[in-house]
Amino acid sequence: MRFASTGNQLPTMTDAVTEAVSQLRQQLQGAEPDLVFFFATPHHGTSPGIGGQLQMALGARVVLGCTAESVLANHEEYENGPALSVWAAVLPGSMIEAFHITFERTPDGLLATGAPSAETLDQTPRAAILLGDPFTCPVDSLLGHFAAEIPGLPVLGGMASGASAPGENRLYLNDQEYDHGVVGVVLGGAIQIRSVVSQGCRPVGQPYVVTRSNRNVIQELGGRPALEQLNQLYRESSPEVRHLIQQGIHVGIAISEFRERFERGDFLIANFVGADREHGSMAIGHLIRTGQTVQFHVRDANTADEDLRSLLTQALAGGAVTGGLLFSCNGRGTRLFATPHHDARTIQELAGGVPLAGFFAQGELGPVAGRNYIHGYTASLALFSLPENPG
Repeated sequence: MRFASTGNQLPTMTDAVTEAVSQLRQQLQGAEPDLVFFFATPHHGTSPGIGGQLQMALGARVVLGCTAESVLANHEEYENGPALSVWAAVLPGSMIEAFHITFERTPDGLLATGAPSAETLDQTPRAAILLGDPFTCPVDSLLGHFAAEIPGLPVLGGMASGASAPGENRLYLNDQEYDHGVVGVVLGGAIQIRSVVSQGCRPVGQPYVVTRSNRNVIQELGGRPALEQLNQLYRESSPEVRHLIQQGIHVGIAISEFRERFERGDFLIANFVGADREHGSMAIGHLIRTGQTVQFHVRDANTADEDLRSLLTQALAGGAVTGGLLFSCNGRGTRLFATPHHDARTIQELAGGVPLAGFFAQGELGPVAGRNYIHGYTASLALFSLPENPG
């Protein structure tokens, strides 16, 4: 098993691909990769045939990719100008089941065509890695399909970014190019994939029980209008916390109700998406049920750094890794951290310089407490290694 990755900012697609292929061939020492992921800014992604060119030049079995506003490779995050990031893996004995999923509304509900199921897999699945178009991919239905068809399978990946309208993003599978749906792969057999999902938030104030709600709208917390509770938190907070609340408040939904104390990491973080001041209610980015426990959260660079380091250290305690794919929110990078390359260089510092590639996504996929979710402002990381007991 061998991994390689490279990135560059050459201005033309032809030169960028040629340079990437040269670097990967050198790192792989002549071996042909079984799996290739690539991520291209719109400068390159709108050029036809990039997936097929990479597949032919590298002799790759499966190639997947998408367009993104920014990409990353190894120690570098390319946030400005044209950029291409390519990652390759030689995975002997591993299952690689690639697919393109489309969605269609029918009288019986939403129909997903092309999605894998447990019956189609010939080895034990370890994880799915998906690249989706945010305009045409109903994420809840997508994750629901995997939960029903391949229960317990970790789903990682991200939504293509950089487009302002439907039809502008590009998804790639081998020599095929799509502007809709999802491309992805289920990996299994002789490989181990560990996930790290760093939501980068810390709780403030106290937990509340949701006493009235409607779908994704929290109407009451602890018997009072939700906005009243938030306003009280703001009044009672320190100047530093008040500043963070002004920058953006988040709602953490307790993963398990059976805890005497809740701490950072015990919550699924939901973004605040709107408020009804007349009724004192707030809308969040996840469904919420009456009776659930929530707590307000804030996010800053220090908290995001601590969270990533802590979770990655825990994951690396399970043994050395040999490759990684990172799906980082397009609200991170220099939009969150004072210095560039934060997520990429933190991973390299702790993991020991593994071949790493990825992109800044418009929504990140990853499991929290055994269940897959779509996230925001999150770093979702897939770490590859050989399992102790393959099969």
